[in-house]
Amino acid sequence: MNYRMILSLLGYVLLLIGGFMLLPCIVALIYGEQELYSLLAAIGVCALIGLPLILLKPKTRRTMHARDGFVMVSLSWIVISLVGALPFWFSRAIPSYLDALFETISGFTTTGASILTDVEAMPHCLLFWRSFTHWLGGMGVLVFMLAVVPMSGESIYLLRAESPGPSVSKMVPKMRTSAMILYAIYIAMTLLQILAYQLGNWFGWGEISLFDSLCLSFGSAGTGGFSVRADGLASYSSYVQSVTTVAMIMFGVNFSIYFFLICRKFRLIWKNSELKCYLGIILAAVALITLNLMLTGGYFRTVGEAVHHVSFSVGSVITTTGFGTVDFSLWPEFSKVILVALMVIGACAGSTGGGIKVSRLLILFKYARAEIRHMLHPHAVEVMTVDGKRVSADVIRGTSAFLIVYLFIALFSIALVAMDNFGAETTVTSVLATLNNIGPGVSIEIGPMGSYARFSALSKVVLSLDMLFGRLEIFPMLLLFRPSTWRKH
Repeated sequence: MNYRMILSLLGYVLLLIGGFMLLPCIVALIYGEQELYSLLAAIGVCALIGLPLILLKPKTRRTMHARDGFVMVSLSWIVISLVGALPFWFSRAIPSYLDALFETISGFTTTGASILTDVEAMPHCLLFWRSFTHWLGGMGVLVFMLAVVPMSGESIYLLRAESPGPSVSKMVPKMRTSAMILYAIYIAMTLLQILAYQLGNWFGWGEISLFDSLCLSFGSAGTGGFSVRADGLASYSSYVQSVTTVAMIMFGVNFSIYFFLICRKFRLIWKNSELKCYLGIILAAVALITLNLMLTGGYFRTVGEAVHHVSFSVGSVITTTGFGTVDFSLWPEFSKVILVALMVIGACAGSTGGGIKVSRLLILFKYARAEIRHMLHPHAVEVMTVDGKRVSADVIRGTSAFLIVYLFIALFSIALVAMDNFGAETTVTSVLATLNNIGPGVSIEIGPMGSYARFSALSKVVLSLDMLFGRLEIFPMLLLFRPSTWRKH
């Protein structure tokens, strides 16, 4: 383990987070808010700890191995959460540090689970920081650092540990260039969404302030779901809601698709089975839930209104964003079961969304089908492929192991959270909503219009860890708990 290199990189991460806190400082100056001093104090803490750590550069070995990369990513996410919570705590906007930490972890992991019961009472600068943590966490803080800080060694391990999906590859030969391409696409899509919101103002399709446009775009881009209003997006116009629906679904797509689009590799896009499956699941879920709501009656006046809100809710849940225009916890059980299934499925690999990922489900489905064929024809040799490419045994093994550990963590977390006695629906969906980085569950307590404020300190700690496990896809976090990780080899 290269301790000096890890500590030095943590120093850069702290300074990076401190630098990003200057943005909400500008917001505080614009609105004349006293919370500016809390932000400056948090920046001071980042600098005070970060600057000495940078000096601990490795004297000899500068190469980063797999273990170093995974530990570095896990520790970075813990550290940024610890310091990212300071502005909320210093300002007393959130008096409890545990609650502030829960809110911040929820922000950086793009979960959107909140302990706030009166969002609109928060000052603008802290609402901005709260939403901006979504944007930072969506693509990844370490990916950003790879794009702006020249790094030696095998930096692919940082991208592999922080990027969601069963496998990660470079878009171009140079790792730093790949990171820059990812962030360039990410920034361009975010700006496009902000522009789309503002077009609504210019053409009279729906009023939304620039501040709200920024915060909602950060939440959509990072598939996070923190809103600046207590009712989520319910009080915004249909145009704003429609723009958000399209944006959420787009950010749930693998970013390699957009790279292929820029490079005009349309054939690769058309062949992509994960994209087809992702869009097919969305269309099927919208159709089934709309049909269920219209047959049940009493939820929406017209089919068009139902399709509008169901599309938003399905897009919000499968991309693990967590925004809401209606309280889907009040919908029929059939519709809620579909939403729970979408929570587990999640978005595409290589997107900013959470969940198990559509690509993993495709691999597991094809693997199960191959095993059934092998039982019927024991001597047949079959090569498993996805989009014409052979799926390696390592990817199949890793996908299977992920699902096993995922189920174990989910069951263990449910057992601990159950001690709060909220009921099965709240207990189970709170764990699924945090482990899959969604935010709201399907019960009234933690639905789109609810909060996690009433959960015990133990449950908040468990759910906070679940959010980190979910965002880093379990294994990087698990390595921190293995004694052998810290031994010198």
